[in-house]
Parts: sequence; C-alpha cells; structure tokens
Amino acid sequence: MAGTNNPEFKSKITVYVLACWILAAFGGLMFGYDIGISGGVTAMDDFLIKFFPAVHERKLHAIEDNYCKYDDQYLQLFTSSLYLAALVSSFGASKACNILGRKPTILIASAFFLAGAAMSAAAEYKWMLILGRILFGIGVGFGNEAVPVFLSEIAPVQHRGAVNILFQLFITIGILIASLVNYATSTVHPYGWRLSLALAGAPATVLFVGSLIITETPTSLVERGNDKEGKAALKKIRGVDSVDDEYEQIKMACEQAKQVKHPFKKLMKRSSMPPLIIGIMLQVFQQFTGINAIMFYAPVLFQTVGFKNDASLLSAVITGIVNVGSTFVSIYAVDKVGRRKLLLQACVQMFIAQAAIGGILLVQLKPTGSLDKGLAAVVVVLVCLFVMSFAWSWGPLGWLIPSETFPLETRTAGFAFAVSSNMLCTFFIAQAFLSMMCNMKAFIFFFFSAWILVMGLFVVFLVPETKGVPIDDMVERVWKQHPVWKKFMDDDRSKSNVLA
Repeated sequence: MAGTNNPEFKSKITVYVLACWILAAFGGLMFGYDIGISGGVTAMDDFLIKFFPAVHERKLHAIEDNYCKYDDQYLQLFTSSLYLAALVSSFGASKACNILGRKPTILIASAFFLAGAAMSAAAEYKWMLILGRILFGIGVGFGNEAVPVFLSEIAPVQHRGAVNILFQLFITIGILIASLVNYATSTVHPYGWRLSLALAGAPATVLFVGSLIITETPTSLVERGNDKEGKAALKKIRGVDSVDDEYEQIKMACEQAKQVKHPFKKLMKRSSMPPLIIGIMLQVFQQFTGINAIMFYAPVLFQTVGFKNDASLLSAVITGIVNVGSTFVSIYAVDKVGRRKLLLQACVQMFIAQAAIGGILLVQLKPTGSLDKGLAAVVVVLVCLFVMSFAWSWGPLGWLIPSETFPLETRTAGFAFAVSSNMLCTFFIAQAFLSMMCNMKAFIFFFFSAWILVMGLFVVFLVPETKGVPIDDMVERVWKQHPVWKKFMDDDRSKSNVLA
C-alpha cells in the first residue's frame, strides 16, 4: 500500500504532554456530567414539585402505567435542550477552531459551562432552568468540537487511539461522578437538585484553568501562519528535537489546506464523501444503540422495573462504574486490536443484551406492579453488559474515527458535521425516549436492537481500519485502498482544490 514505508516519528511521553491530554479531556468530563446529572435530577421529588408538579402527581399514583409515568414533553425538554444548543453551536465552534485555534475554543467552552452551572443552580423558574441547559449546550458544542481534534493532533501516531479515547474515558467518569452526586444529594431536601446542577462548575473550573495551561496544536499554529511557534510546540509535545519529518508533513498538509478557501463547500465534493459519510453515520449509530436512553434515564428506567428511588440511583452508579472500567479496555486495545474488531464485537454483545432486556420486560413487566427482585437484578446485569460493550467500542470510536480521518483542509468543518449529527440524534433520543417508552413499552429495546444489526453491517462493508496510519496520510493509505471508497478518490481531489 502507498505510504507504508513512512518512518515512525520520534516522540517521548513527557509530564507536560500528559498534562495537556488530561486537562483537555476535562471537556469530556463536563459533557459526561451533563449527560449523567439530568436523569437523577428529573427523578428527584423536590425538583419535580418545583418545576413539574403534574409529573410528580402522576408519579405518586401506583395505578399509573409503569411505562408512562414520566412522559412529559417539558421534562424531556429539560434534558434535550442542551443537545439542540450544542448542535447549533458546533458550527460556530468549527469557525472558532480555524480562526482562533483549538486552545481558545476550549477556553470558550469552559466559560459557557461555568455560566450554565450558575444559571441552572440558581433557577427559580422553568425558563431559567432551560436557559441554563442551553448555556451548557453551547459549551458542549464548543468542547466536543475542539477537544477530540486537539487530542488527535497532539498525539503521537502510535498512541493516537488511546490518547483520543481519553475524551470518552472522561465522559464516562463525568457520568459516574454525576450518578454519585445525585445519589448523595437526593437525600438533601429541598435543594439537593441545586447542588447537583451547581457542582457542574467544579470540572468547568478545571477546564477553564487547563485551557490556559495547554499548548496550541502544532497543526493549528502552522495552519494560521505561525510556523516558528508550530515547530517549537511540536518539539515541546514530542519531547525531542528531531521533529523535522513530522513538521514537514504538517506543513505539507497545511499548504494543501490553504488551497481550499471554503471548507464546507469542499466537504460536498465527491472525494470528501468517505470520511463525511462515516463521520456522520458513526454518530447516528452511536446514539441509536440506545446508550443515551439508558444513561440519561437510568434512574427512571430502574424505577420503572421496580427499584425504589435510592436503589435506582445506586443502580445508575453501578452502570457508571462499569462504563468507566470498560473504557480502559478500549484505551488498551484500540491501537493493538484496531477499530473495526472492537466495533463488530460490541455489536454482537449489545444486540444480545438489548434483545434480552426487551424480552424480559415484554413478558414480565405489566403496566402496573413491578418485576420480582431476581428479574430486576437480571435487567441490571444486562444493562451492565450492554454499557460494557458500548464503552470499549462505539462510545470512544464514535469520536476517535471522525477526528482522525478528515484531511486538514476539511478537518474542523467535517468534525462539526459529526458533532452536530451526534447532537441532533442525542436531542431526538432525549426528547422522545420517555414518550417512546410510554407508547412502545418493551418494544423500544427491540427498536434499538434492530439499529445495532444495521450498524454491524455498516462496519463490515464500509468502515476501514485506521490503526497506525498518520493523521495526514489517510487519503493515500486508507481511502484510496478501500474497495468501496476508492471509487470516490479519483481526480476529484485535484479538481476540487482548484474549484474550492
């Protein structure tokens, strides 16, 4: 294959570059905290009494349908408004990444996170609550655009998968912390929910300070004409002086990128379709595994199958621990086993888990009453098996693969499409899940199982292996070698450089 004789660029893992990776990954922790906190807060009686009294009334009536007691559009809007704001802001974040750089974009994200935490915790009216979520959402849009690109650009090629997965690892840590916080604050009356929302300010502060400490990526510096600073930054993050070969590859990629004046227009060209289609579809599939339905509403879901309030919050903590632990499997395996094998193995495990949960609920969970304790425990185990396989595959790789496959000239624009697709699907799931659960009942799990089957086929035929390929050498070594995508990589690349 073309380019396989490229030398491996020299690098050392220094304390400074480790600090850059971890501080930037706090953007993922913020996102995870936002995912995890809403489900627990919406299960708290004090919160429901203040903002959603009708939902609280329905919850109190034992004769109410198990599947429908939380079905409220405004309650769902509390969760989903964040993702709508993130969808819109991701395109502004793409521009910020290009014009200002990756580092300032992360700084902007942290500022919006802090504002969101303050507004949410102080909320007295429903509009204040929703505005707080929207501020969080803008922070998510900026953070989820900048952090994965930042991590992919500063990581050495041989560790790029593991470094990028730090973003997903920190998402899972954020979800776990949120579950623990909700478990602790659920007994603090009447303002436990305020504490849960206010504590989002803690990781936001770390991200804000961290964004002042981390370096700008060499690619971003060279792209904006700061060649000297770019080379100095490359030496700093690699921990060696002999960076000429890697620096030249970055410069060459930047020269090509400069020929493209309109990256969003270039994305519509035929040669840009392979990474764009895969980037968008991985995000769509990531959400339609059903993971966020489980993570947003884990406490609600466990209450539905018969756990009491404290027990359901504790079950959410257990799934959070499984989520974090399994992400370490991905960090270890992604640069050894490769991307495709992890995705395919997980499809099998997730399909079995979702179908089994659906089967148990279909047969055993009636509109009123609850599962017996043994079966409820089996549901928790199946949820853990599902979360486990997602955490070492579609969770991290949904962010990693789009961040490493776009050429520099369309990297931030292409990743903006990936982020916005993720947020659109997350918004849809967050807004619709409780209503879907009310109308489809146990069949909702079969709905997600069908999507998992489609995902597996997509990987088999259309997702290439990108393990060990330098980020600026994807076209030659991946797309031009793939049996399907190579048909898209004709002379269109050179033509589009002239036209763009």
